[in-house]
Amino acid sequence: MQTTIPYSILDLAIIKKGFDAADAYRRSLDLARHAEKLGFWRFWLAEHHNMAYVASSSPIVLMGHIAAGTQTIRIGSGGIMLPNHSPLMVAEEIGALETLFPGRIDLGLGRAPGTDQKTAHALRRGRQENVQDFPNDLEDLQRYFSLSNSRSDVRAFPAEGLEVPIFILGSSMSSAVLAAERGLPYVFASHFAPSQFVQAVRYYQDNFKPSEYLDKSYVMACINVIAADTDEEAQFLSTSFYQMALGIIRGKSYPLMPPVEDMSEVWNESERAAIENMMAVTFVGTSDRISQGIEELVKFTGINELMITTNIFDHEARLKSLELTANAIREISIAKV
Repeated sequence: MQTTIPYSILDLAIIKKGFDAADAYRRSLDLARHAEKLGFWRFWLAEHHNMAYVASSSPIVLMGHIAAGTQTIRIGSGGIMLPNHSPLMVAEEIGALETLFPGRIDLGLGRAPGTDQKTAHALRRGRQENVQDFPNDLEDLQRYFSLSNSRSDVRAFPAEGLEVPIFILGSSMSSAVLAAERGLPYVFASHFAPSQFVQAVRYYQDNFKPSEYLDKSYVMACINVIAADTDEEAQFLSTSFYQMALGIIRGKSYPLMPPVEDMSEVWNESERAAIENMMAVTFVGTSDRISQGIEELVKFTGINELMITTNIFDHEARLKSLELTANAIREISIAKV
């Protein structure tokens, strides 16, 4: 039996050169509405701090904004960096969203701070983290959503009793181990940290323990996709994305820049090699090329869902890329086990 693979979107509300955060939020909503029409399953927003050109510092607020402006697409956090927050507060806020938009809210959780150490210190007000805090915070969060917590002195309203799916996000083996042990769906950040991608996914699939939340393993992989009518146009559009990635290598925050004809005038050879290694799970080209590349990835890894991130300067070109990507993924046929 053959089936297609679900496809979703990760958005960071990136600010373009010459524009502001308000523009980024308008484009995010328009992107979500467009994705909804194209059959995308989820629209997730990531948490980042102290980055001048990344406007997703408050994913929960943006989730409400996007959910209110759409009808059916699931809205989620990709993710909320749990060490920055009280599990009780996260439960209350996500519970409020699920109450406002029933059956449409996802809760993706990460253990990284989503920022530099000084900013993490400011967010946590000096509270020190250790390796046990994230699993314990996860357990607290799950308890606040459970009906059994009704006997507790500390309860989370309106979260109590609501069924909000929780996903473990990560880019290393530690997150794979936790997701497998707790029987939760796993999302790997292969769009910027591919080095342990295959190893982590294999471990999770092989060691998954069924739970009350999930009876078998479920893996999402986040990938970069830039699609256009021709390979040449897609390569040209991708230079905006590569310029943004260059900021990671240089330790700076860059806005999304207009595309350039020749990246050799922007980066040096060592920077090019570093970015190509970091962005190894990236697909650039026509719909046919995208379809072929993604199908090979899906069959090799056995992932269950694709999370697409697409950073293109021109908004209409980004919408077109999304349309071509949806068409490409619908052409993929995966054997259903």
